Amino acid sequence: MLKQSMATNAVVLTLFAVVTAGTLAVTQITTREPIERAIRAASAKALLEIIPLDRHSNDLLVDTYPIPKTYWKQLGLTQGGDINLAREQDGKISAVIVPAVAPDGYSGPIKILVGVNRDGTIAGVRVTSHSETPGLGDKVELKKSNWVLQFDGLSLKNPPSNEWKVQKDGGVFDQFTGATITPRAVVAEVHQVLEFVAKHHQQIFSAPVSKRAVEVENPEAENTDEAQPKTEQN
Repeated sequence: MLKQSMATNAVVLTLFAVVTAGTLAVTQITTREPIERAIRAASAKALLEIIPLDRHSNDLLVDTYPIPKTYWKQLGLTQGGDINLAREQDGKISAVIVPAVAPDGYSGPIKILVGVNRDGTIAGVRVTSHSETPGLGDKVELKKSNWVLQFDGLSLKNPPSNEWKVQKDGGVFDQFTGATITPRAVVAEVHQVLEFVAKHHQQIFSAPVSKRAVEVENPEAENTDEAQPKTEQN
């Protein structure tokens, strides 16, 4: 009797496990695409706030340039990242958007995107993720305050590098009442991005169209002669 009961329980548990696993698998499959679309939409929104549609002719999400691992630390990146490239009609890169992380926020890392024009000026800055204190540090978000807009049009020369600090530290950038650590971290990281772009300006602004962008533009090219490099015929 006991053995029969144990066997029955084992069968029930097995069936439960199978049904649960199947349900989870189906849920994952059916929700994967909507989640990916939502992530893409959110990413596109942040990028287009920095470089609007009228400033580029390509798909910012897929035309990217990978950040070499040797520069991850400077940009606060632990998992790497890609620079989004904005191109004009002739294919020339007019601006780039660089991901970075300020590691020393008050409540943890602060993820940002920094748009840099070809002339070295800032196209825009957006904070994409943080854990800062609501009502204080969260004012780095555009939806909470206009603080982040003060970066627009600035560069390494305007203001001078020694003034890239919050006012409390002798710089030109506003801080928040009761919260200095958060804006200090963002200002420092934006400056790091500008230095990175300036140092590698030629390499970044002459980057070829990414393979992913080519595939999206011409999905059949991968399996046709168009995907093959042309060689001189004798």
